[in-house]
Amino acid sequence: MPRPDHHSEVELNFLKSGSVTYLLGGKKTVVEVGKLSVFWAAIPHQIIDFSPDTVYFVATIPLQNFLQWRLPEYFVEQLMHGQFISDPTSDRFESDRQLFEHWVNDLQNQSTEFEHPVLLEMQARLTRLAYKLPVENRGECFTSIANSGLNKVEQMACYVAQNYTEKLTAAQISEFVDLHPNYAMNLFQKTYGTTLINYLTQHRISHAQRLLTTTDLKVTEIALQSGFITISRFNDAFVRSCGCSPRDYRKSHHMTEDVRRVGT
Repeated sequence: MPRPDHHSEVELNFLKSGSVTYLLGGKKTVVEVGKLSVFWAAIPHQIIDFSPDTVYFVATIPLQNFLQWRLPEYFVEQLMHGQFISDPTSDRFESDRQLFEHWVNDLQNQSTEFEHPVLLEMQARLTRLAYKLPVENRGECFTSIANSGLNKVEQMACYVAQNYTEKLTAAQISEFVDLHPNYAMNLFQKTYGTTLINYLTQHRISHAQRLLTTTDLKVTEIALQSGFITISRFNDAFVRSCGCSPRDYRKSHHMTEDVRRVGT
């Protein structure tokens, strides 16, 4: 991927062979063979490495469908806060491989009436994944990101991921990695295909999307909590990124209180 991607669906990954490394919210994450993985793709993500023998499936689930499934709250909250969740074991390798192959066949070669059973099977599989997570991890949400092993550009992305809700400037970010601001911004754009400021803005938009979807906070409060200085800047940036106003986005994607209460 030449630049970070983001979209509103929940994304499933399943590797048959090889390896794939994502930069997701500024953190390097490796997708392992045979372990179903899931993340909310509104978080800026980019494939930064993969092995030549990699063969894998990708499936996307509309956010509205995902939120209506009433999955355990700890599972939904982790995804909405930017966590990359992976099956602890690969003991479902063969059954997951068959599932994805069936989904591909149903969605590519059959009529649209097959979409419903595919979504039901995805719901069941994610429910199993949620209940398979270790109990000690069920209360965790977004964790701190360590800089160890990251190059300068990845460190900048990491710093943005940790601090995007604060008043943050390109000068502060470049100072963090001990680079001249102009050089840092050029290096970042060359690597990720987007400006450092746009990358920062997208993190703030993604944060706002999560709050619009999962809370009843006022739009003005969401704008401030997401790192925007004014409501006008927030509205302009949100429309450019999402193609609709924050209020319209909430109407289409809001998770009801009943859904938020589900789970333990």
